[in-house]
Amino acid sequence: MSSGPRFRFAPSPTGYFHVGGARTALFNWALAKRLGGTFVLRIEDTDDTRNRPEWTEGIIDALAWLGVRREDPTFEGPYFQSQYANAHEEAANRLFEMGAAYYCDLTSEQIQERAKATGASGYDGYSRDRGLGPGPGRVLRFRVPEGTSTVHDLVRGDVVFDHSTIEDFVLMRSNGTPVFLLANVVDDMAMSISHVVRAEEHLPNTPKQQLLWQALGHAPPVWAHVPLLVNEQRKKLSKRRDKVAVEQYRDEGILAAAMVNYLMTLGWSPPGEHEIVPWAVIERAFRLEDVNHSPAFFDVRKLRAFNGEYIRMLPVEQFIAACEPFLHSPDVPWPPERFDAAKFAAMAPVVQSRAETLAEVPAVVDFMFLADPAMDQEALAKTMAAPAAAEVLTEVTDAYRDLSQWTATVLKETLEAIGEKHGLKKGKAQAPIRVAITGRTVGPPLFEALEVLGREEVVRRLTMVAVA
Repeated sequence: MSSGPRFRFAPSPTGYFHVGGARTALFNWALAKRLGGTFVLRIEDTDDTRNRPEWTEGIIDALAWLGVRREDPTFEGPYFQSQYANAHEEAANRLFEMGAAYYCDLTSEQIQERAKATGASGYDGYSRDRGLGPGPGRVLRFRVPEGTSTVHDLVRGDVVFDHSTIEDFVLMRSNGTPVFLLANVVDDMAMSISHVVRAEEHLPNTPKQQLLWQALGHAPPVWAHVPLLVNEQRKKLSKRRDKVAVEQYRDEGILAAAMVNYLMTLGWSPPGEHEIVPWAVIERAFRLEDVNHSPAFFDVRKLRAFNGEYIRMLPVEQFIAACEPFLHSPDVPWPPERFDAAKFAAMAPVVQSRAETLAEVPAVVDFMFLADPAMDQEALAKTMAAPAAAEVLTEVTDAYRDLSQWTATVLKETLEAIGEKHGLKKGKAQAPIRVAITGRTVGPPLFEALEVLGREEVVRRLTMVAVA
């Protein structure tokens, strides 16, 4: 076991990998890398009703996609909380034997009845001095001492909790299984975790866990609670309401580097004037003391903008390779045999210059690989009803048929000259040509597309619309 600082990320395998969890994992990873420490992955898999093996693999795969990989010497694990059940039970017994915990046989209904009768806000410590031992239907509760606990938090500063606001909390359920508070602490002790960096929502648990660390004879770890991620309404990101799965963004064509860079800016800013910086800069600069404790807005539009910048930074060969899974997806509208890799490669630079995600690329170039483009009839009717549209279409078709040079520059000059003759601005002159070729009014740069499609196919499509 390394002597440097030890950080941990401890997700539960109960669903897709949440972007908030990904941000927390990256914060821990950046610190472990910069400080020469260890990143421990612990899967908290004790909820048998919700845990599934595929969720565990999903977490590991998503972390690897983000660059947090098992083959890196900084990485340790994954460990599984279920493998530490004996240690959880031993810790519970120690706390009971030393008088720091006691058994209680009150049901939830009885606790509520007592609260109504006494005006208490919750459990009132009824069983503290009843001398109960373990038995059916009994939970083990921690005996919260009088006084206060101060949590020294690297993000939020010193946070003081009055113990009068903390009820004697449950450590072991009546079925003999540990609650999160105890299992989490025992696991961190067993793995020599020195720093606990996690979401702000866990801050109320921290004084309880700090009391457990102290009762079990250990100094608490360094605490840091990073800000919550919120949506446009400034509500906490929810799996039920918001798009939060890392896997979904990956499948929609967000690049890993863009996702990593964006997540690291949620609550923290890299040095200098630019937010878009390589991981090496982030790793050197990231410090918990610089993290803002205000909620951080997860802005999907900004993520897409980040991604667009990262797409444009790719060498064109890498962009083409990154597009491959999307171009050969079963969801593309063209038959597989009609895809032409050479034509896509020729169009790739202009597509790359405008794309925000890789998943949108097939819809930009689909007209090139269809026998006939899917025609937007409403757009066609509107475009052809414009003044001189029919004349421009006919004259351009004739001119393109006889061009001596088939280049984007010559194609552009030819069309613009015909448009000027009819008193049309460039956009108006291009409109009927674009719709005839692509089936829609928007798309990639027109003349580059015409050059790649070739004279025969361009003239064929223009003629079909011109004579219709």
